[in-house]
Amino acid sequence: MSTTGPPATGWTPPDEDEAWALSLVARVERDPLPAHTDVLVAAARAVVLLLTDERTTDPEGEFAAPVRAWRDRRIRKITRRARGVRWERTGQLAHVEARSGDAAVRAFAPHRREEVPDVLRPLQVGGLDLPDPEGLVVPSPAADLLTVRLCPDVRMTTGKAAAQVGHAAQLAWEQLPADAVAAWRAGGFGVRVITGAPVAPAAERVDVRDGGFTEVPPGTVTVSAAFEG
Repeated sequence: MSTTGPPATGWTPPDEDEAWALSLVARVERDPLPAHTDVLVAAARAVVLLLTDERTTDPEGEFAAPVRAWRDRRIRKITRRARGVRWERTGQLAHVEARSGDAAVRAFAPHRREEVPDVLRPLQVGGLDLPDPEGLVVPSPAADLLTVRLCPDVRMTTGKAAAQVGHAAQLAWEQLPADAVAAWRAGGFGVRVITGAPVAPAAERVDVRDGGFTEVPPGTVTVSAAFEG
């Protein structure tokens, strides 16, 4: 299956006159503090919910044109965080929202990288690094559940990993076999996130290679995704 991002060696970032990005905003209250893995699950689901929302799939929908412009370029995603009033204000923008445990993540229409909507601009990018509680239970593999595996050799903050699992969910929706994707959709786009090397054959999974803009070197395989049930 295809990957996103550059090959592992010999890569030069492409010139883009207009870089676009999709903004994810994680709700991070002090109490309860969301778990790292729950934020990642919610981020992955939020991306797919936005891509399949009727505001995207309808050619005249509110999200349709910006999503098209964004998908024609590198699929950049930026994770921000908010709490309290700032979180509530993000609801003023059209969005989709996904939840997992105590985590909530909103995905917004893509925008030119330098044209961040005013309500999102002050929200912190980077530095979001949450723990997982002891004994965190991850669902077992199932046919209608996408398994996203974080590369065990790559250290990423929660914010960085949220963008990467969002990439993986998008590629799974776009590239994995149609019958498996249909079952996933019928099941509500369930996601399980674990750390470990891929177990599915290369032809049955998607891998994400990072562009190297933050935290990891360009070409690093950060996550993979497959239907393992």
